[in-house]
Amino acid sequence: MSVISHITLGTNHPERSGRFYDEVLGVLGFERLPKPPGKPPAYEKGGMPTIYLYSPEDGRPATWGNGTHIAFIAESRDAVHHFHDAALRLGGTCEGPPGTRPHYGKNYYAAYVRDPDGNKLQAVCYSAGD
Repeated sequence: MSVISHITLGTNHPERSGRFYDEVLGVLGFERLPKPPGKPPAYEKGGMPTIYLYSPEDGRPATWGNGTHIAFIAESRDAVHHFHDAALRLGGTCEGPPGTRPHYGKNYYAAYVRDPDGNKLQAVCYSAGD
């Protein structure tokens, strides 16, 4: 069982974010959870933690945290590339292209992106190659 219940990312455009995350997390095996109309998108892969996309309750614009990001496990290096490609095609920006990161470990292979709201995301694979 995970020690994390859920992760919430702020968004200023829930519909746009839903389209972005449907595909970007979809390539990593996440599925969008069924929700009643008007409820924010939520995603899971094999249970917890759930990823939620919410507009801030206080009515102020959603912003991102400088120095923070969420890293998602990718099953393969190819999946890291698909994650990165999908993010860029759907309005995200590159924060580090797919590739090895030997300073993090011998088989550490990752890509970094920002979603359209500026939240930083990473896909990482720990295998030696595909």
